[in-house]
Amino acid sequence: MAIPNRISNSDSGKRTWKDRLNIIGPGAIVTASFIGPGTVTTATRAGASFGFALLWAIVFSIIATIVLQEMTGRLGIITRKELGDAVREQFINPILKYGSMWLVIIAISVGCAAYMAGDLLGTSLGISTITGIPTNVLGPIVGVIILFLGLSGSYKLIEKLMIFLIVIMSITFITTMFMTQPAIGELFNGTFIPNIPPGSIIMIIALIGTTVVPYNLFLHASNVQERWNKPSDLKDSRWDTIISICVGGLITAAVLITAGATIKGMEIQSGADLSLQLEPIMGEWALIFISIGLFAAGLSSALAAPLGAAMTVSSVLKWGNNMKDKRFKIVFVIIISIGIICSALELNPLSVLLFAQALNGILLPVIAITLLVIMNNKKRLGNYTNSLKANIIGGIVALICTGLGTYSLVDAILTFLN
Repeated sequence: MAIPNRISNSDSGKRTWKDRLNIIGPGAIVTASFIGPGTVTTATRAGASFGFALLWAIVFSIIATIVLQEMTGRLGIITRKELGDAVREQFINPILKYGSMWLVIIAISVGCAAYMAGDLLGTSLGISTITGIPTNVLGPIVGVIILFLGLSGSYKLIEKLMIFLIVIMSITFITTMFMTQPAIGELFNGTFIPNIPPGSIIMIIALIGTTVVPYNLFLHASNVQERWNKPSDLKDSRWDTIISICVGGLITAAVLITAGATIKGMEIQSGADLSLQLEPIMGEWALIFISIGLFAAGLSSALAAPLGAAMTVSSVLKWGNNMKDKRFKIVFVIIISIGIICSALELNPLSVLLFAQALNGILLPVIAITLLVIMNNKKRLGNYTNSLKANIIGGIVALICTGLGTYSLVDAILTFLN
């Protein structure tokens, strides 16, 4: 296909903040996807264990996510193809070609299924905390609701619901953060001065693993095509990505800050434990606020997990991007069904989410490096290949993710052997 030349910034005109907020869409789905019960629980544990010391890890995660998601957004808009198409077409060697295809399909499908189970359990925990209804009853009910939403085939409906859930999470977690009145000096140090306290490396990996999610790269390359279709839309896509993901980072940081200010030193099982120390500040509203936040986080992520798996498999196997395609719906149904069964069995949500995060840590370096190769392919992207700056930042992100992923894999093997 012919690749158009770059446009000048002046062609798109000046935009107000209201205009920029109106373009929010595909990036919001990415944010709603990574702000799930796993993120809330991980951020809560990080704050409870290390105070504000690991805020810098969230900052890195957000920068890494913006860099990688911008690349996939650009790929989708310029080539009008999925990331799976690019992965499949990048390699000529059959071993590399089919090996990379099936690695992506298997790892992301299994990871999404694990996330789905953990997200349904997290969502039901938010409702159960208020109503007293068992999570193994609520989880399957929520799963069935999500199943019908997905089978509706309406991208616009899912996008609007995701944006609504992000607003709910923002109000909930950012409000609780301000009410704890954290020490500004400690916040500054934790945010801008990287520090690795003893025993914190696994927590750092977990914070990054819950934010930089491989299936979101496939999801984003597909979703941007629902909203934009020409090179002049790239600026809108970038703003959507930057604003949405920064809001997600603020929500994650708010959870960590609240935990660091109120429950430092406590043993944490889930994000719901935040309400314990907020009761002196918010009274009976503490439990309600945190439960609503957990519900919104779980529902948003549970919507994205099967969608991400279906879009990944569809793009890699060249089924096309069609939410009404039968094969797409079959993958969607399988992932949700696994989640429903696991939630009905009442598995430990923390164990399930940690398993999904471990898979992310292994797959992320592979996807990040492959994406960098793809984004430097002039035959595919023409003048829209990565700039030197993008390659340097992307290379640093890929290098760090590779190091952390290797550490995570070695740690998992040693833990298993012991």
